[in-house]
Amino acid sequence: MFPEKMDTSTMSEDTLPDEMTKIRNISKSKDPTPTFVEEKDSCLKYFDRWKENEQLEFVQTLISHMCHYQHGQINSYLKPMLQRDFISALPSKGLDHIAEKILSYLDAKWLCAAELVCKEWRRVISDGMLWKKLIEHKVRTDSLWGGLAERRGWGRFLFRPKPGGVTPEEAFFRRLYPEVIQEIENIENNWRCGNHRLDKIQCHSESSKGVYCLQYDEEKIVSGLRDNTIKIWDRKSLKCQEILNGHTGSVLCLQYDERVIITGSSDSTVRVWDVTNTQMLNTLIHHCEAVLHLRFANGLMVTCSKDRSIAVWDMRSPTDINLRRVLVGHRAAVNVVDFDDKYIVSASGDRSIKVWNTSTCEFVRTLNGHRRGIACLQYRDRLVVSGSSDNTIRLWDIECGACLRILEGHEELVRCIRFDNKRIVSGAYDGKIKVWDLQAALDPRAPAGTLCLRTLMEHTGRVFRLQFDEFQIVSSSHDDTILIWDFLPDKPNYQVNKVGEDDPNVAAGTPGNSRTYTYVSK
Repeated sequence: MFPEKMDTSTMSEDTLPDEMTKIRNISKSKDPTPTFVEEKDSCLKYFDRWKENEQLEFVQTLISHMCHYQHGQINSYLKPMLQRDFISALPSKGLDHIAEKILSYLDAKWLCAAELVCKEWRRVISDGMLWKKLIEHKVRTDSLWGGLAERRGWGRFLFRPKPGGVTPEEAFFRRLYPEVIQEIENIENNWRCGNHRLDKIQCHSESSKGVYCLQYDEEKIVSGLRDNTIKIWDRKSLKCQEILNGHTGSVLCLQYDERVIITGSSDSTVRVWDVTNTQMLNTLIHHCEAVLHLRFANGLMVTCSKDRSIAVWDMRSPTDINLRRVLVGHRAAVNVVDFDDKYIVSASGDRSIKVWNTSTCEFVRTLNGHRRGIACLQYRDRLVVSGSSDNTIRLWDIECGACLRILEGHEELVRCIRFDNKRIVSGAYDGKIKVWDLQAALDPRAPAGTLCLRTLMEHTGRVFRLQFDEFQIVSSSHDDTILIWDFLPDKPNYQVNKVGEDDPNVAAGTPGNSRTYTYVSK
C-alpha cells in the first residue's frame, strides 16, 4: 500500500537525505569569501608538489564531495578542453600526410560534409587531391568507372600522368565526380528504357549465311561464320580486316586472348591461330562430330561436341596442347561448357546440366529441371544461368543443385545467354534479345512480371550469340549481321578549368553524334 500524503510542513533540514541537502544548500553568491583566495593558493602549492597519480586521486575525492549541480558546471568547463580538431592540428606538426590519409577513407557523401567543417579541413582535402584519389579508387575497383574513364578521356588525368601531360587542379575532380555519377545514372536509365545507338555489320557471307559466334574488345570483333570462315572486324570503321580460312565446316565457337584465337567447327576440329598475324598454329583432332563449344583459361581448355563427350586439355603453349581427360555421361549432344578452378559445367540436349570437379575431372552432380534440351549456359561463383529449347531460362545454385528462378518470356529456343552482377541478357530463335534484372530474379519475393526490363528487336533471324558489358551488347544472327547496341549516352564535355583551354591535350571531349532510337517492347 502507498503511504498517505506526506506532510512536508514540519520537515527540517536534518530529516532530508544528504544528497538533497547538497542540492539545496548551493550558495548563490558568486563573490569569494575573504579567506578563499589565500586558502586556494595554499592548496595549489600542495597540489603542484604532488605526483600526477596523487593529483588525480585528490581531484576524484574532491569531485565526490560535490553536488550534482557542481558536476554539471565542471563538465561544461572540461568539454571544450577535451575536444581536439586533430585534422587541423596535424598539419601544424608537419603531419599533413596523416590528416590526408584519415580523410581519404571517406566516401563522397562524407567528403562533401568534411569540406564544410572549416577552411583548414577544406584545405587538407584540396591539397591532398582527395577527390582525385576517390575517383582513382572507383576506377580501380568498379569496371563501369574504369570503362568511362577510358571512353570519355578523363582517365588520362588520373594516377601518374604521362610526361608533359596536364594535371588539372583539385576543383576539376571535385566537379567531375558528380558528373560521372550523373552519367552512370543516364547509362542505367538507357538500359531500363531501351535507349541506344545501333550499329550494324553486314557480313556478306559468300555461301550459306549466318554468324554463329563472336567475341569483341575495344579494337576488334572476331566472328565465326556459317561459311567456314573467321572474320575480324575493326571496331571503329566496322570494316573486315582479316579473313581466316582453314576450317572445312561452319565455325560454331571461338575464344581469343592476347596470344591466340581458338575455334571449333562442324568439321570436328579445333584450330589455334596466332592473334597477331592470324597464322594457323595448331589443329586438334579428337572429336568425331561437330565441336559445339569451347572455353580456355589458365592453361586449361574444355571442348564439347555433338558426339556427346567433353574433352579436357592441358595447354602449355599454342603448339603444345594435350588431351588430359574425356568426360562421358551425357546422353545427347553436349551444347555448351563453362568452368573455373572448382567446377566444369556442361549442358546437353538430354535436358541435364552436369557438374564435374575441375582438378580431378570426377562427376559431382546433375541439375535437372528443364523440360527440353539445353542450348546455352554461363557459370560464375555459385550461379549457373541456362537457356533451353523449352523457351525458359533457369537460375541454379551449383552447390546444392537447387533451381532458384525460372524466367519466361521468349517464344522460341533460348540460344545464348550472358550475365554480370546486374543483368542477364538472352537471345533466342524468336529473333529477340531480352534484358533481365538479375538481382530481382534472385529475390524470391520479386514478381515475375517485373524481371524483364527490355526486349530489343532488330535482328530478322535467329539470334545465335551475344556478349555484353556495362555499355553495350554485341549480337550475331542467322540474318548474317552483327549488331552493336550502344547504351552509352552522348559524350559530355568535361572542362579542365581554364588551364590550357586552347591545348588539345587538355580538351576533355566534345558532344558526340545525335542518338538514334529503335523500337523496343517490354
